[in-house]
Amino acid sequence: MADVREILSQYDREMRQDPFPTPGVQVERVGPLVRLRGSFNCILYSHLEEEDAPRVVREQAEFFRGAGTSVEWKVFGHDGPDRLETLLSREGFLPEPPEMLLALPLTEGDLPGGTVPGIEIRQVQGEAGVRDSLEANLGAFGEEARRNSAEYAEILRAENQALFVAYAQDQPVASARVELPPHRSFAGLYGGGTLPAFRRRGIYRALVAARGTLAKGLGYRYLTVDARETSRPILERLGFLALTRTRPWVLTPLPSQGEGTATVSP
Repeated sequence: MADVREILSQYDREMRQDPFPTPGVQVERVGPLVRLRGSFNCILYSHLEEEDAPRVVREQAEFFRGAGTSVEWKVFGHDGPDRLETLLSREGFLPEPPEMLLALPLTEGDLPGGTVPGIEIRQVQGEAGVRDSLEANLGAFGEEARRNSAEYAEILRAENQALFVAYAQDQPVASARVELPPHRSFAGLYGGGTLPAFRRRGIYRALVAARGTLAKGLGYRYLTVDARETSRPILERLGFLALTRTRPWVLTPLPSQGEGTATVSP
């Protein structure tokens, strides 16, 4: 039986305290924090003492306001202190919908999922595959995907990504990706958008199985995903274990706050 606490502890060590850098993003260690800066800004790990927490949160808020860039502070359920989210709210961070970090051990038997009649799951590569994935995302998520399409396309081209598209008669109807950071135990599931007309057919589960099979073959021990309540029940039926709650808190400086550029890391 998998030990949830041990999996979570290993996840913290490998994925939060020592994250693998992606193109355009640098990893910075600032006191009790690990943060990502560049095309995406995120405070990924924090270990704050009760008496120091107000100062550290205020310094980070002031730093990113001074830089004129938004930042996500990703709070995990076991992060301290207990009032961390209250302190973030006081500094202007706004909460996004909560999620649950789930993990599927890849060493215990065959992967769930399977084939779907009339649907072909392909691992795609190159610009044609990126275009098919973007087309499926536009159909699944609409304007939200259109706004983020350029940034998403760059992510898909990174070397540590594998991309899968589901086709119905050569039409891309769903897509998903798996992040494969080298020298880590965890492969991360992202995406998973399906066109409305093709939902509830098992395509989501088939895409999970395809990505899990790839990750297992490459030696990864776990699949992880930040799941919202809409997908969590499906994933738990497939054997995923709930590790901890997560919630992004986002600070978006006003345009007038970003006239200068911060040069010193607090």
